[in-house]
Amino acid sequence: MRNTRIDRYEDTPRDVVATGNEFPPHFVLPSHSHRRGQFLYAATGVVTVITNAGSWVIPPRRALWIPAGVSHEVHMSGPVSTRSAYVQREAAEAAGLSTRCQVIAVSPLLHELLMEAVDLPAEYELDGRDGRVMALLLDEIRRMPELALSTPLPHERRLASLCRQLIDAPSLEVSIDSMAKRAGMSRRNFTRLFRAQTGMSFINWRQQACLLAALTRLGSGESITQVALDLGYGNPSAFTAAFRRVLGAPPSRYLSFDH
Repeated sequence: MRNTRIDRYEDTPRDVVATGNEFPPHFVLPSHSHRRGQFLYAATGVVTVITNAGSWVIPPRRALWIPAGVSHEVHMSGPVSTRSAYVQREAAEAAGLSTRCQVIAVSPLLHELLMEAVDLPAEYELDGRDGRVMALLLDEIRRMPELALSTPLPHERRLASLCRQLIDAPSLEVSIDSMAKRAGMSRRNFTRLFRAQTGMSFINWRQQACLLAALTRLGSGESITQVALDLGYGNPSAFTAAFRRVLGAPPSRYLSFDH
């Protein structure tokens, strides 16, 4: 399957079009947007998507819904194979798809529909089998549950800059007091503003940033021990326990295809 540019199909007279791409390790797609909403599926590999509102990590066999018009950059942590369904804005609204980015589970049926969809002609027959495949694809996207795999960014400029730095180099050792000092705020003002703008305490946000960074590194083949120690966990057991508590499964199972 060849890599496909979506701009070839932005104006295709179909509610849903699908493409597939293969990317080398550490490939980055610079910030861009689409006139259609994008359902970005990581068939293999781990993908990180960053917008002004936050960052999202897509482990293998999960997907990210990106509404139309949202500027986003895409980072591949290793060799990555993606399948994407692009949905016209009106069709996304009619289907009740979210107006914000969210990581979504992918059922075995949705996986197979995506695999099939990328091989259909761009202007498939609406009233035939191909049209029914695409309609079912949209129905299946709509019913998939959201996964807690995002790290929101605050709106305040100083906080957003500090949080981007911490997402790039996360560590449990970064304290509230050090963040408040770097932001030029009192501890009380920092914690209050941080929660108001992210919906999370800084401690929970820091842990989320660490765990999502861990997902990316583990997906690239790094060891649990090395990742745990680098992020500031006392030992691999403490890291695994935190991972299971927040994400619902240990790292090895979470990155497997049968999760």
